[in-house]
Amino acid sequence: MNTIYRLLMAGTVLSSVVSVQIAEAGIATGAPANDKAVSASLTIFAQAVEPEKKEEKKKPEAAPPKQPAAPAKTPPVAPAVPSQKPATPPTTAKPPERTAPPAAGRPVTPPPAVQVPARPPAAQGAPHVAPPAAQGEPPAVPGRSVAPPPAAQGQPPKGPVSPVTPPPAAQVPTRPPAPPAAQGAPLVAPPAAQGQPPAVPGRPAAPPPAAQTGPQSMPPASSTGPTSPPPAGVAPNMQSAPLQRSGVPAPTAQQARPIAPAAAGAGISPQSAQGQPLRRMEELRGERRESTEGGRTIIREPDRTIIREGGQTIIRHSEVDRFRYGAQDVRVERRGNDNVTIVVRPGGIRVVTVVDENGFLLRRSRILPDGREIIIIDNRPHGPGFRPGGGYGGFFVNLQPPVIRIPRERYIVEDDQASPALLYETLIAPPLERIERRYSLDEIRYTAPLRDRMRRIDLDTVTFDTGSWELSPDQVQRLAAIADGLNRAIQQNPSEVFLIEGYTDAVGSDVDNLSLSDRRAESVAIALTQQFGVPAENLSTQGYGEQYLKIPTDAPERANRRVTVRRITPLLTGQNQ
Repeated sequence: MNTIYRLLMAGTVLSSVVSVQIAEAGIATGAPANDKAVSASLTIFAQAVEPEKKEEKKKPEAAPPKQPAAPAKTPPVAPAVPSQKPATPPTTAKPPERTAPPAAGRPVTPPPAVQVPARPPAAQGAPHVAPPAAQGEPPAVPGRSVAPPPAAQGQPPKGPVSPVTPPPAAQVPTRPPAPPAAQGAPLVAPPAAQGQPPAVPGRPAAPPPAAQTGPQSMPPASSTGPTSPPPAGVAPNMQSAPLQRSGVPAPTAQQARPIAPAAAGAGISPQSAQGQPLRRMEELRGERRESTEGGRTIIREPDRTIIREGGQTIIRHSEVDRFRYGAQDVRVERRGNDNVTIVVRPGGIRVVTVVDENGFLLRRSRILPDGREIIIIDNRPHGPGFRPGGGYGGFFVNLQPPVIRIPRERYIVEDDQASPALLYETLIAPPLERIERRYSLDEIRYTAPLRDRMRRIDLDTVTFDTGSWELSPDQVQRLAAIADGLNRAIQQNPSEVFLIEGYTDAVGSDVDNLSLSDRRAESVAIALTQQFGVPAENLSTQGYGEQYLKIPTDAPERANRRVTVRRITPLLTGQNQ
């Protein structure tokens, strides 16, 4: 009986082999295998053939392991085979599903073989490369389509544990092209939006770094700001910044960048709330904001503050804007309670301005490229004799006007009638009366009897159009004589300080005239620096509007529309020379 059984089994095996050959021939020729006997023989043969022989058959087919994926999608249907290179995969695809024992015998090769993404990447190659790129940023080689399976297998130690990974290996979410595409788009979009500084759209691995560089670039950006810098010669609008006790807006990141220079004589134009340059008084007038604090009226312009208190009206502005004009770099630092602005000019010279927590100037100095520091203004209290004046911020000092004992034409020098020698003599002249102590820059600015202790030069040859603070090119050239005298005086004493004062006649609003005169003085100072090389830090500017008329009249008067230059170094240092 055993012999007969063996013969029957042998016959069955032989018939199965023949059936396999017939099936293979039919598949090779593309003929459909509709014979149920062939399918039955294949089933018996799959159960009779030893696992070792199946292993041998699969090893040579390790090159196209991708093909089992097609049967995995549609095991009973053979048409999936022709869409994926119909070379013998059907025979190899069905045995693995039917032979559970061999599946346990080959845990290493089948998972990669079963990993359908290996074959689908042929059709879904683009979406499939994105996941490895996101997961494998270091190796991320988008050009290699074979890399994804190793990327999944790239953790051999985890291979044994990857019976859990076959479901990810099967990666049902990655098979459908739409989900990866939907997930791939957000990955690329955020880097483009968040990673503007690095802005490498071609690298999907860049999003994480881009997300990290954003916060790092934001503080500087909040120094350069998310908005684009103003046009040339335009200062940023500071009306939204808190107003300090000094009447100057608190420093912001907008002040931590240079102001691009404009044409000669254009000066600095303020910026409207909508970001537009304001170049004439009628444009500026509509940007003012007025408020009342106690008995004090405050009128805020985009870059200046007008304060009325106790019968006095003054205008305040930050001279850092003028230092930033044409600068190479600007840095704003906080040192204790003080704010420090460092302006780097072309050539390496640094202008350092220190103000206290209330915005009052403490110190201004120039640091040369070799490291030497020249102190220009030192407003810090010195000894018990130092006392501030009265009024808003302690600006006003109660002094009697000086007694003038020199000829008037030598006390007030008209530049159109003075020789270069007289201009220079006036710029280095000592005070008319003894200076009792050191005064702060603000006390000098807002106390006329104190300023009058120094001789002055009236620039009668410089004129402006009505309602404008811009100098025409021919007006700029008329500053050559005074510029030469200033440069000679500063070369002799690098710590010299000169006050550029602006005045108007009595026609028009007193607020308009005050703002206009302050801007005109600034335009003259900028022209002296931009065209003639007078160091900006050795100059200070202040406007007085119609307060000090040269000729007392309410009618239009050219002599009242003037700019004055005055030496104030002895008033700052308390020295009588």
